[in-house]
Amino acid sequence: MSKSVFSKDYKEIIERLKTARIEAGLAQQAVADKLGKPQSFISKIESGERRLDVAEIKKFSVIYKKDVSFFIK
Repeated sequence: MSKSVFSKDYKEIIERLKTARIEAGLAQQAVADKLGKPQSFISKIESGERRLDVAEIKKFSVIYKKDVSFFIK
């Protein structure tokens, strides 16, 4: 399995992450504030510049009120 940030599976996870944020009606800044991170943290994740780990996906699932399985289908 490729470790590329740009693998097909990873791109799908990122798209679901963006979709969940938009469906939750949250701007990147609002999410960053909830996580105690700068807005650039969210931007870099959504653009694929920074990889997500499992613990971060769990935090996003709580903020976006989605089950973790939504992101990793």
